[in-house]
Amino acid sequence: MIANTAAYHFTPVADPDALCATLLERATAAQLRGTILVAGEGINLFLAGAEQAIDGFYTALRADARFPGLRVKTSYSHMQPFARLKAKVKPEIISFRIDDAQPLAYPRAPSIDPATVQRWLRQGHDDAGKPVVMLDTRNTQEIEYGTFQDALVLPITKFTDLPEALAPHREALKDSTVVSFCTGGIRCEKAALWMRNDGMDNVLQLDGGILGYFEAVGGEGYDGRCFVFDERVALDPALQPLVDQDTGAA
Repeated sequence: MIANTAAYHFTPVADPDALCATLLERATAAQLRGTILVAGEGINLFLAGAEQAIDGFYTALRADARFPGLRVKTSYSHMQPFARLKAKVKPEIISFRIDDAQPLAYPRAPSIDPATVQRWLRQGHDDAGKPVVMLDTRNTQEIEYGTFQDALVLPITKFTDLPEALAPHREALKDSTVVSFCTGGIRCEKAALWMRNDGMDNVLQLDGGILGYFEAVGGEGYDGRCFVFDERVALDPALQPLVDQDTGAA
């Protein structure tokens, strides 16, 4: 089986080019495929390979003083979902281009764990009795494969479109508890930070995103699958791929 991993971490990186070269060398030696993104604000990784090789890569990365608490989300497939290994240095590890959404400049927005979100959705309100609105920060292509039941979805094709698309809904959201979510947590982390800095103090972020929710509590309250940006296409709440060529599964 192939171990498929997603991980990101916001932390100051003084020399992104050097770190990118190091990670590329290690991933190449471990025969991993996928994408390595490095910026001055941290790293964003999508890597797949043999489980022992994956474990070795992340063990070495966590030995770096900048990444001891790196959280890795893992699922499995028979096929290798990436055609090759790519490593790039970017201005941001996820592009949003808003100063008020920079995680190194502000304290992290409050997060909410999957079990609590599951309970809130089940009971229909948060612990203070306020309505809960799940805010999808992903684009329309992803949302077609699935999202939380009754989630607020926005007509965006890229993450940078979110502020403009959200503007007409802000007044209606002011008396609710808003939980922003995305695939693995990185977009909803920046989105929640920007929203809180922009006056929406009722916003939380779903810790670990959809994949973290699936991993922790399954698919209760979620309709469909979670789109992923590789050849598996999407994962169901059991983290099984929609496409797994070696078995013909679909």
